[in-house]
Amino acid sequence: MTSLTRLLPWARRYTWRFVAGLACVVISSAISSVLPTLLRRAIDEMGAGAGLREILWIAALMIGITLVMAWFRYQMRELLNGVSRLIEHDLRVDLFAKLTTLDPAWFGRTRTGEIMARLTNDLSAVRMAAGPAVMYLANTIFGGLFALSFMIAISPRLTALALIPMLPLPLVMWRLGKAIHDRFERVQAQFGDLTTMVQENLAGVRVVRAYRQEHAEGERFGAMSAESMERNIKLVRLNGLMNPSFTLLAGLGAAAVLGIGGTMVIRGALSVGAFVAFGLYLANLTWPLIALGWVTSLFQRGAASMTRLLDILDAEPSLRDSAAQTLPATTGGRTITFEHVQFAYPGRDGAAGRDVLHDVSVTIGAGQTLGVVGATGSGKTTLLELLPRLADVTGGRVLIDGIDVRDLRLDDLRREIGFVPQESLLFSETILANLAYGATSDDDAQWAAGIAQLRDTVLEFPQQWATMLGERGVNLSGGQKQRAAMARALARRPSVVVLDDALSAVDTHTEAAILRGLKEALAGRTAIIASHRITAIRDADWIVVLDDGRVVEQGRHEALLAARGKYWKLLRRQQMEEEIDEPVASGAV
Repeated sequence: MTSLTRLLPWARRYTWRFVAGLACVVISSAISSVLPTLLRRAIDEMGAGAGLREILWIAALMIGITLVMAWFRYQMRELLNGVSRLIEHDLRVDLFAKLTTLDPAWFGRTRTGEIMARLTNDLSAVRMAAGPAVMYLANTIFGGLFALSFMIAISPRLTALALIPMLPLPLVMWRLGKAIHDRFERVQAQFGDLTTMVQENLAGVRVVRAYRQEHAEGERFGAMSAESMERNIKLVRLNGLMNPSFTLLAGLGAAAVLGIGGTMVIRGALSVGAFVAFGLYLANLTWPLIALGWVTSLFQRGAASMTRLLDILDAEPSLRDSAAQTLPATTGGRTITFEHVQFAYPGRDGAAGRDVLHDVSVTIGAGQTLGVVGATGSGKTTLLELLPRLADVTGGRVLIDGIDVRDLRLDDLRREIGFVPQESLLFSETILANLAYGATSDDDAQWAAGIAQLRDTVLEFPQQWATMLGERGVNLSGGQKQRAAMARALARRPSVVVLDDALSAVDTHTEAAILRGLKEALAGRTAIIASHRITAIRDADWIVVLDDGRVVEQGRHEALLAARGKYWKLLRRQQMEEEIDEPVASGAV
C-alpha cells in the first residue's frame, strides 16, 4: 500500500477538488444520518396519536433532505471520480515522457507488450484507487461515524452487541487484502505476457503466415489466455469471499440487535420508533462495512499496479544529460573525432559484456565525408550510434568540434545530426508528415524526397503526399522505406548526416542516383556513411575498414585498393557476387 503514497505529487495538483469532494461526502453522510431520526419521530408521534399535519410536515422534510443529500452525492462523485481521471491523464503523460528519456538498453530488457499492459490495465487500476476508492473509503468512515454516534445515543448496550461480531473484521480485511494484492500482481504479469505475445504476432504476421504457424500460435495464445483466465478466477474467488464474510459478520450483529432490541421494546425500555431508527442506523453502518471489502480490493489492486508503474517512473537512463558546454554556431559541417574509442555492451546483472569496439581512432574534418566499411558484425552500427549518444563509450572519447559529446545537452547534440538507422521505422501518418518529421517546412521534406529518389514514387500514388502509411510503413517496400528515412533525415538540413547502411535495400541503379544527389546535398556538411557495400562509400574523403571492432585499414579509395588488403578483398568479393547475379537477373542462367 505504501506505493500509493507516490501518487501524492499528482494528487496535490487537485487539492481543492479533493477537499471539495470530501466535504460533499461529509455533508451527504451527515444529512443522510438525520433521516432515521425523523422517521423515529414520525413513528413515535403516530403512536402518541399525532395529527396528519405533523406527519405530512415530517414527510415533506424528509423529501427535502433527501433531495439535498442527492445533490451532494452527485457532487462528490463528479469531483472525486473526475479528479481520478485528471490524475490518470497526468500520470499517463508523465509515463510517456519518461519512456522517451530511457535508453535502448532499458527497452532491450523490457518487452513492448509489458509496457503496454502497464500503460493500460495498471494505469486504470491506479485511477480506481485514486478516485472511487478514496470516495467510498471516506463515505465508509464518515457514514459509519455518524451512524455509530446516533446508535450510541439511542442505546449504548445495543450498539455494543451489534459491534461484537464485527471485531474480527480488521483481521479478515488484512488477510484477504494481502492475498488480493499478490494475486492481482500475478494477473497483471500474465496480462503483460499475453499482450507481448499478441504484439509480436501482429508485428510479425507475415513471418507467421510464411512459416504456416497460424495454428501453433493460436494454440499458444489459447494456452496463455487460459492461464490468464485461471489467475483471474482465483482473484475473483477472493473478491467473492470478501463481501459475504463482511455481510456475515454484520448479519450476526443485526440478529443480536433484533433479539435483544425486540425484548427491550416489549418491556417498554425502548420505543418502537427508536428501535426502527436503530435498525436503519445499523444498516447505514453495515453497508459501508460491506463496501469496505470492495474498497480494500481497489486499494490493493492500485498498490500492485502502482508498483509496476514505478518500475518505469524510477528507471534511470544510463545516458546522463549534460549542459556543461554548447556548440558554436555554424552554417557548415562539424569536425568529428573518435579518440581511442572502446565499447562493450553490458552483460547480465551489470557484469562486463563482450567488447564490440577496440581502440578506434579516426578524425573527419568539417564538411568532409567519412566512409565506414566492414563485414556484418564488424562494429559499424555501434560506432555510428556513439555519435548521437544512443550509447556511451566505455573507453576513449567521441568529440564534435573538439567537445566531448557527453558534455553537450542531448537535445543540442541530436539537433545537429540527421541519423538514418539500419531499420527504417515510419509512423502511421501521411508520407509528407513522415518526411517532415522534425523539419522546419514541407518544402524541405519534398526537396529531401527528390534527393532520396522518392519524389517520383510518391507522385505515382493516388493521394501522392497525403498517402497514409500503414503501421511501420508496411505498405512501402524495403527500399522505399529506406529512402523515406533518408529523406526525413535530410529534410532537417542538419550539419552532420549519419547513414547506417541506409541503402542496403535499394538496387544498384537507384543507389547510384541517390549517391549523386547526396553528393550535392551534403556539400558543406559532415557525413558518415557506413555500409557493407563499397560502392556506397568509395567517393568518401576518408575510409575506415573495420574488422571485429578494430580499424584494420584506413585511407582513400585508391590507396586502399593499392594496398590489396582487407578493403581490396571486400571489393573483389562484391564484384564477383555481382558478376554471378547479373546473368541470373537477365535470365541467362
